Amino acid sequence: MKPSVTYLHLLRHTPFFTELTTDQLRWVIGHSREWEVTKGQPIATPESPKDFDGYWILLDGGWDLVVGGQRYPSGHADPGKWFNRDRVSGRDYRLVANDHSYVMHIAAADMDDMLARGFRFDRHLAAGKQFYSGLKATNGSSAAQ
Repeated sequence: MKPSVTYLHLLRHTPFFTELTTDQLRWVIGHSREWEVTKGQPIATPESPKDFDGYWILLDGGWDLVVGGQRYPSGHADPGKWFNRDRVSGRDYRLVANDHSYVMHIAAADMDDMLARGFRFDRHLAAGKQFYSGLKATNGSSAAQ
């Protein structure tokens, strides 16, 4: 992955962040890290460094979450547009870019702080939690496809 610059005017139109004020968007930019990833490049795996724990948000492009041999693709407006390895703990997984993409990493402590400050992520987090709780072997596409 290659470090990238987060631009406020682009972040404002990213589905996960559309309900935030300008000051909140600036706070997000100051407490996160944006990365550019190429198609096929892993974003998170069980072997990823601990400093990659926390939340990954898909800003642009797409990714596949592969869990238990099943592939679950998501775009930046889908319920699976954010990822936290705690949601798939104890399972074999890979989060891999399926297109040239931009992703943002937010440490768990920073996300907790944002939520405590009233950042309006609740709708997106709830949709994602429902998505992750529904992961079953029959719901995804074969990872070999």
